[in-house]
Amino acid sequence: MKVMLSGGGTGGHIYPALALADIIKEKEDDAEFLYVGSFRGVEKNIVPKTGMPFKQLHVQGFKRSLSMDNVKTVWLFLKAVKQAKKMIRDFQPDVVVGTGGYVSGAVLKAAQKLHVPTVIHEQNSVAGVTNKFLAKNATKIGIAFPDAQAFFPKEKTELIGNPRAQEVAKMQSDFSWTTYGLSDDKKTLLIFGGSQGAPAINLATLAAIPAFNERDYQVVLVAGPKRIDHFMDLLKEQGKTLSDHVKVLPYIENMPAVMQKATVLVSRAGATSIAELTALGLPAILVPSPFVTGDHQSKNAKSLVDAGAALAIKEPDLDGNSLVKAADALLQNDAQAAAMKGQSKQVGITDAGDRFYALIKSVIKN
Repeated sequence: MKVMLSGGGTGGHIYPALALADIIKEKEDDAEFLYVGSFRGVEKNIVPKTGMPFKQLHVQGFKRSLSMDNVKTVWLFLKAVKQAKKMIRDFQPDVVVGTGGYVSGAVLKAAQKLHVPTVIHEQNSVAGVTNKFLAKNATKIGIAFPDAQAFFPKEKTELIGNPRAQEVAKMQSDFSWTTYGLSDDKKTLLIFGGSQGAPAINLATLAAIPAFNERDYQVVLVAGPKRIDHFMDLLKEQGKTLSDHVKVLPYIENMPAVMQKATVLVSRAGATSIAELTALGLPAILVPSPFVTGDHQSKNAKSLVDAGAALAIKEPDLDGNSLVKAADALLQNDAQAAAMKGQSKQVGITDAGDRFYALIKSVIKN
């Protein structure tokens, strides 16, 4: 099997594609891959480290206002489609898989023009611009949330989940909280606003420090490598100190392994975070980012809240009091935490990679 993968811009588009590739490799030793990304997205830093062949295209997004940049966007897109056609002819893939981002629009459009089977994957409950653009001519569409069905032709859309969930569910962790001077025998609240941190979550945690210092559970804030100095400066300015069971870290390398040792997670409501926490059945307090297209994180969070798998706090309502109240509700109430853990496991689709693989096999021409 020869598979061309394309997804770019954010980790939410890239990690599902890489998880899918790993699952295909487990099933087909002779599988070949080519990943096509952009020059601007983080895929240029992530994909080459896997050893997968990687090529790049120049693309950019549309401006919402009238702008001459949009003329350049169209020109770059058409040029990228032409270049992608050459890549496809050279590689001769059996299927082209797109996981979102502007670069996947050019790659899959080229494949559709060349009559190569295409599969798109939508990680969020609200479909992205690129996937909606590609849907009409896509061979098959895989979705991670039932709500996303409304954006695509029903007859070729399947609920498969996010392959990142299967990857995380199978992961074995030997992580210990003693690495950070904490205990493995205490309940732990893990607060993580993304790889770069989240200012609103950091500030709410800062306000909650006096209360957290008095709790009998541990608290770990991952503030972000570029934001931890500012956090510690504010802590000092406000005359606050951290107790022995409250830690502030810049970054954690293998977050899913650490998540396995957490009792409750505070996080954004991005597709990858939700795939990971539901794969683990981890109770969560979600703080959707209000700065994403289509407010899709709020809708992602609502899906979990409606299922009884998470609590949610809107960013305008997030402060020290609301954060502590939500944390106490789960860390000081074993029954509620257990119920939420069960619901989270039910929401998670831990065979998502297998489902994605089957979907791909169904479109490959014999």
